[in-house]
Amino acid sequence: TDAEVNTRKKTFTEVQTERLEQAERTVLIKCPSRLNEKKLLQYLSSHGNVRSHFFFENRGIHALIEFSEKNSVASLQDAIGVPSAAEHHVVPFKSRLFTFTMKNPVSQAAEETPIHLSPQSHIPVKELIQKLCHADSISSQMYILLNEYQLTEENIKLRFLVCSLVRDFTRAYFPDSTVKPFGSSVNTFGKLGCDVDMFLDFCDTGKQAAKMKKGPFEMEYQMKRLPSERLATQKILSVIGDCLDNFGPGCVNIQKILNARCPLVKFSHQPTGFQCDLSVSNSIAIRCSELLYIYGCLDSRVRALVFSVRCWARVHGLTNSVPGTWITNFSLTMMVMFFLQRRSPPIIPTLDQLKGLADEKDKHVIGGYDCSFVSDLSKIKPTKNTESLDELLGDFFEYFGNFDFRKNSINLRKGKEVNKPESSPLYIWNPFEQDLNISKNVNQPQLEKFVAMARESAWILQKEDKTQQMSNKEPWGLAALLIPFGKSNSSKMKNRMKGIGSETIRSLLDSLKLNQTSNLQKAVGK
Repeated sequence: TDAEVNTRKKTFTEVQTERLEQAERTVLIKCPSRLNEKKLLQYLSSHGNVRSHFFFENRGIHALIEFSEKNSVASLQDAIGVPSAAEHHVVPFKSRLFTFTMKNPVSQAAEETPIHLSPQSHIPVKELIQKLCHADSISSQMYILLNEYQLTEENIKLRFLVCSLVRDFTRAYFPDSTVKPFGSSVNTFGKLGCDVDMFLDFCDTGKQAAKMKKGPFEMEYQMKRLPSERLATQKILSVIGDCLDNFGPGCVNIQKILNARCPLVKFSHQPTGFQCDLSVSNSIAIRCSELLYIYGCLDSRVRALVFSVRCWARVHGLTNSVPGTWITNFSLTMMVMFFLQRRSPPIIPTLDQLKGLADEKDKHVIGGYDCSFVSDLSKIKPTKNTESLDELLGDFFEYFGNFDFRKNSINLRKGKEVNKPESSPLYIWNPFEQDLNISKNVNQPQLEKFVAMARESAWILQKEDKTQQMSNKEPWGLAALLIPFGKSNSSKMKNRMKGIGSETIRSLLDSLKLNQTSNLQKAVGK
């Protein structure tokens, strides 16, 4: 649609700023199960124009209400009562989460209207496979998967609202702080149900410093000094974590993980149903989010391929929601980007090419690392590559099924296979911190399992006669790849795994058989 094309061309920062501002004008209301939508909106409109709203189900029905003006929120807050403290004593923190009830529900039940609920999770893999079987090409299968899994407009609004609600707390201590989402919530590659990664930013510390340089004297704040930035981060997060724990309506299961490489506070936000991770500003993570945002906006095939490959990896137990020696979704996404840079002609530019297009305002040097790249999408020439997703999916498996992982590493700056700087089984250069391997956690058996699965998948796509498959109503194309490969074809697989260390083959095949049922459950459950 035209509207979509227009939103697509905004810069990452414009979209972020717009959404954060929108979230400030938004409230969340828990509604009774029987509801007259018109009456609720009529009541809310007495406080100002309601620009948009939607309902969703999560332990009851909730409405997200976006006002046109921020002061409508204050007006509504003024009119709202505090819950009567009969059996519970309440913490009198006034947030933007409200409960709406009918005073005499019996007479009003007759007036209830059916309301449309926006789904906040994707369909299970089994249902997805059935939908895919009815498509007419692998390419349309991949777009169906993308449409089922990608974040919806409504879900994105909820994500920014959670950040805005946390910011209401941080502002009590740090009035000019902001809380912004990063990672999958904003990089165009998030799927419904993924966590919300957010960070606390004390924006303008640098800009403030520049203000006082002019004139014959200097004035600055007296601030507490600590031996390291890390210690400051830990202290701030510890206090904010306590605040959410003690005063935050709907914030439960708060875990402070302050000794991690990147200290963070994990919590569940019950009203929206999100699992959240709060850390303190990490500029490089933001640059990564923006880089992926740019790649995701440049060509529709990019996101379609990433979503399909990630769903495939999840079904076969190559990725996992708990940290370990598995390939992460981030590593997998970077492998897809690298593959698309290697096409002829390339489908997306290398990071060095994007850096070459950067102007003054795009210059970012963070901790000695040059993180500059162009932010204006219109400066990037569209690709001349016309390959179909059918070709790309098969070639992706072919490419990595035969990649020389022993010798080569994956470098998105250059878009070239480069010799590995050290001996990790899988080496993917961090695009910005050039001395880090983003896939350092992956061990040899996991990499070999990935290679075996990629070969198997390339083989399934090659041997397949589409017309015969479609008439049989059997899963074909992408659908055939989303069914765990197991007992039926394990002997065939042995032949295709020549050249892979035989000691891991036996354990691999055993794990395949074991994983077959558990993975489908996992994939369906997540």
